[in-house]
Amino acid sequence: MPKSDIEIAREATMQPINEIGERIGIPADALLHYGPTKAKVSYEFINSLKNKRDGKLILVTAITPTPAGEGKTTTSVGLTDGLNRIGKKVVVCLREPSLGPCFGMKGGAAGGGYAQVVPMEDINLHFTGDFHAIGVAHNLLSALIDNHFYWGNKLGIDARRVGWKRVVDMNDRALRQITCNLGGIANGFPREDGFDITVASEIMAIFCLATDLDDLTKRIGNIVVGFTRDRKPVVAKQLKGHGPMAVLLKDALMPNLVQTLENNPAFIHGGPFANIAHGCNSVVATKTALKLADYVITEAGFGADLGAEKFFDIKCRKANLKPSAVVIVATVRALKMHGGVGKSDLDRENVAAVKKGCENLGRHIKNIKSFGVIPLVAINSFITDTRKELNAIKVLAKKLGAEAVICSHWADGGAGTEELARQVVKVVESGKSKFKPLYPDAMKLEDKVRTVAQKIYGAKDISFDANVARQFADFEAGGYGRFPVCMAKTQYSFSTDPNAKGAPKGFTVPIRELRLSAGAEFVVVVTGDIMTMPGLPSMPAANNIYLNKKGQIEGLF
Repeated sequence: MPKSDIEIAREATMQPINEIGERIGIPADALLHYGPTKAKVSYEFINSLKNKRDGKLILVTAITPTPAGEGKTTTSVGLTDGLNRIGKKVVVCLREPSLGPCFGMKGGAAGGGYAQVVPMEDINLHFTGDFHAIGVAHNLLSALIDNHFYWGNKLGIDARRVGWKRVVDMNDRALRQITCNLGGIANGFPREDGFDITVASEIMAIFCLATDLDDLTKRIGNIVVGFTRDRKPVVAKQLKGHGPMAVLLKDALMPNLVQTLENNPAFIHGGPFANIAHGCNSVVATKTALKLADYVITEAGFGADLGAEKFFDIKCRKANLKPSAVVIVATVRALKMHGGVGKSDLDRENVAAVKKGCENLGRHIKNIKSFGVIPLVAINSFITDTRKELNAIKVLAKKLGAEAVICSHWADGGAGTEELARQVVKVVESGKSKFKPLYPDAMKLEDKVRTVAQKIYGAKDISFDANVARQFADFEAGGYGRFPVCMAKTQYSFSTDPNAKGAPKGFTVPIRELRLSAGAEFVVVVTGDIMTMPGLPSMPAANNIYLNKKGQIEGLF
């Protein structure tokens, strides 16, 4: 019986974090230790790198997710190890896992098999406390808002137009909509409120887009918390919230350094979801890694229609990043599901279903090319895959202009991605990628949303009611029209219907509401039935997580 991810991680021979840092030029005195195998990198050292030349940036994304699994983080780690094996100096930059999915349905996000980042248990749980700092900073602003109401509301905030919720890093549907300040006059003025999951917080988005502490503080001060009765915005700096919130985030903004199972450096920092936020690790971590390595591997959440689009149109636009290549992860099993095969039949050979499912892969390839970046396909192989099924993907990808490489990193670690690593180097050294965002800053918000829906999702058009139309007009009038849009959409389909597999087209994308993230400098566009506070499934992963008699964690994956 194969070993579980946690068993493999527990058997890892980790090197002291000083040695990992030394390999990429980080001196021991620039590391702030959180035990022997985790550390934060000091601001002083990061600032000393400003004049160094940047390495090359490679994005790992994926086809549309299915219950069969794709393995994007596993591939990011495996490719990092593979590139190091062929003599490149490489750092991987990943997001920190949220506790919600860890104890919900998805599990952790530290890779799998022999392509993991370690210490796996720490990374998947509290790690260095970044998420707690983000949650506390967010909720401090929530407390300041209600305190402002209690002491007279001098700013004239309309209680009906407060847009700043509270957050918690757990899936808890009971908190989506609440009434707060109950219990009489001593507790304040009752009003409706709600909770989002921490990874959906604008503080998380700001944390991952800020370039330094000054930028972080400025962005927090620009957060629009609500509006007055005459619809004038009220921002966090008017409540004097930006200073203390930045203090709470002072240590958290330093990137976290850990290692892969093959002792290669990994920055894991920040963690917005890609279906309800922008889905990328921090700009600080990515830019620091680019100064220290020849190649930086990073990932964006869920499928390329969400994570990659936001990586390009939000993160790269805001941070002036220019990716040199993109790896799209696919599996035979997932493509068969997109081809109409049920989960119980995935182990049977079905070349016809693979070919039909490649319509999904094909659209992602086409979309990546529309940004001017050369895509490669990583086929994350399973033992049940047949040669005919694997060859079908390679042939179809080739017809669409993308080289497909079979990878076995889950079982073989970096040795299983050496061919993919060589192909990545070939694309990067060709210099053919000429990155460009999908739309210009000057395009109107409504047209930006329509452009993403039509050019990336394959939609016929978007639809919205009078309230959303007014939001579009108000945001344009308020000077926010130059912001990019951050689409909140189901990750399971190009459309807003999670059951529409493959590559649906000709549908309409319904816009439910817009949410202004003035500090993060984007506008969140909520579509369909997407929720910013997930719920737990009927059988949550938490049911199988426990401490054994040795005090070791069991059931984490």
